[in-house]
Amino acid sequence: MLRALDIRDLLIIDHLELAFQPGLNVLTGETGAGKSILLDSLGFVLGWRGRAELVRQGAAQGEVIAEFDLNADHPAHSILEEAGLPGGEQLVLRRVNTADGRKTAWVNDRRCSGEVLRRLSETLVELHGQHDDRGLLNPRGHRALLDAFANVPDLLNDTRKTWSAMAKARKSVAATRAALDAIRAEEEFLRHAVAELDKLSPEPGEDEALDARRRQMQGAERIRGDIARAHALLSEGAEGAMGDAQRWLEGVEGGDDVGLVAPLAALSRAMIELGDAQDGVARILDGLEFNPGDLEDCEARLFEIRAMARKHGVQPDELAAHAESLRIKLGALDAGDRDLADQEQALKACQQAYQAASDLLSAARRQNAGVLDQAVMTELAPLKMERAVFETLVTQGDAGPEGQDDVAFTVATNPGAPSGPLNKIASGGELSRFLLALKVCLRGDDQSKTLIFDEIDRGVGGATADAVGRRLKALAAAGQVLVVTHSPQVAAQGGYHWRVQKRVADGITLSEVVPLDDTERVDEIARMVSGDTITQEARAAARALLVS
Repeated sequence: MLRALDIRDLLIIDHLELAFQPGLNVLTGETGAGKSILLDSLGFVLGWRGRAELVRQGAAQGEVIAEFDLNADHPAHSILEEAGLPGGEQLVLRRVNTADGRKTAWVNDRRCSGEVLRRLSETLVELHGQHDDRGLLNPRGHRALLDAFANVPDLLNDTRKTWSAMAKARKSVAATRAALDAIRAEEEFLRHAVAELDKLSPEPGEDEALDARRRQMQGAERIRGDIARAHALLSEGAEGAMGDAQRWLEGVEGGDDVGLVAPLAALSRAMIELGDAQDGVARILDGLEFNPGDLEDCEARLFEIRAMARKHGVQPDELAAHAESLRIKLGALDAGDRDLADQEQALKACQQAYQAASDLLSAARRQNAGVLDQAVMTELAPLKMERAVFETLVTQGDAGPEGQDDVAFTVATNPGAPSGPLNKIASGGELSRFLLALKVCLRGDDQSKTLIFDEIDRGVGGATADAVGRRLKALAAAGQVLVVTHSPQVAAQGGYHWRVQKRVADGITLSEVVPLDDTERVDEIARMVSGDTITQEARAAARALLVS
């Protein structure tokens, strides 16, 4: 419920403080007094798009503060929580517009965006008027209004869930089909490459091992001859000479006397070292022994691996992993048709589930469309439109998360006349009564919003205006309704009454809103009855309206 509205320096308002009440709140005043400015100001603080220039001439900035009371389960709480804004039983919206056009907004003293304001406004206020494209005149909202009247949340949830599952399955099929198409485009290459790689059968680390082996064999070719010649000398010349020398020295008589003991011992040690050298060189020669064809085979394998790596744009050590990735692609292709068939079958099941859910929802809509039509027709009779025809059309539309129905409210103002959209067929006064009848039927148990009717009684008078006022009062019985009106019959039904008027201060025209007591209220309604000159008869008529 809108509790208070504080407006400063907007258009022709210097400062207004309004305290609204539950029930039917009525605002009256002469044409041009500034009633529409109040709605512009409320729309500004709610983030609605409106006039580009709002700041009062000469002021640095304009400001509007709106206070709302929220019950515990009000939908605004979830928006506040999602936006990270403080909540509570009271909601205070504040928005400032500077003279240079900059706009800044706060929710419960926390900065926020205009988008958050607009989302909150959808849960707080509902505006209806003859040219209002945000409310009942907007055909895009008629389906949601019918669903609310029909009270089908379970059917809507089932339809949304099956739509989501169907969309997910369709996406999966499309992705699988695209992947298969991409693989099929390179199938010939994949099969050839996999066969080529399987034939080569590269192993991780093989390139490095082959390269080391090749360098070893190439080096062996260069050094084996020298080592072999050295080994021959060690095995034949050096050993024989040292053996002959040893025998000659050992045969000398009196060798000990001439000092041959030490040389013979050294020669014996040298013979042992020579044997060790012979054995070591022999082992090296054995290690360098290879078939010349081995080098050719090694080089051929190494060059083949490196050529294959260049061909596939990978490192030689990555060839085995690359071959495995190509095999996986081929495996996906081979199994892809089976997977695609399974996914298409799942999609078909999802489509059938969605169709069943949306069919149930459509049936409920069509059934309740007739109920709504009867309810609206019942409301139209007291509004002096008993000959009009209201019809809710439910037609086949594009499939979506909320079914596959298009819903439109149509009217025919006279029997036999062609029906058409509300805002195309009905005149101003007729349109007002259609909207009011619709709202009475669609209000239901939702009392969370403040309803605002902007001159919805225009073009009607007498008993019809009285019927309009009584229905507005009934709408406000369990909630809050604000009405801007020129009708004395409607004004008389209000529980609270404000008069919007102009005053001139220092040559500047300003708008103000005055709460009326019982006496002032009689005079205001009398003015609405008779015009500028208030007669006793007009006052009597006003009193009669107030007690009726």
